[in-house]
Amino acid sequence: MTSPKLALEVLPDELAVCRLPVDAPVPKWAWSGELTSITSTDEELSLVCAADPVPTEITHTAGWRALKVRGPLDFSLVGILAGISGVLADAGISIFAISTYDTDYVLVQGSQLDAAVAGLEGAGYRVVKVGL
Repeated sequence: MTSPKLALEVLPDELAVCRLPVDAPVPKWAWSGELTSITSTDEELSLVCAADPVPTEITHTAGWRALKVRGPLDFSLVGILAGISGVLADAGISIFAISTYDTDYVLVQGSQLDAAVAGLEGAGYRVVKVGL
């Protein structure tokens, strides 16, 4: 069983993927913007947040844009990320994926956003640009 072609929404914020020491507290600047994701492992504290407030001394990569799969998604759906990432891989676009309880987010570099949207639309996905 494969997943249906779902609608995606391009979020307006430029995002950064940040790496902090494992024992660092989550900084207040990480909470600005429309999307914040925090992942803590025994090796690192990884943040995805709005790029503007990230201090230059923080290890990070900016310039990411998020495509949000419109949800909420049922946990029984199969292949959502595989379908999207496959289309983008075929177009030579690397991704950074985040999943939440309700949905999935696929991040692409801003310089590849138009190509990502074109590829997804060509594969039958509907892509909506909100607030752009």
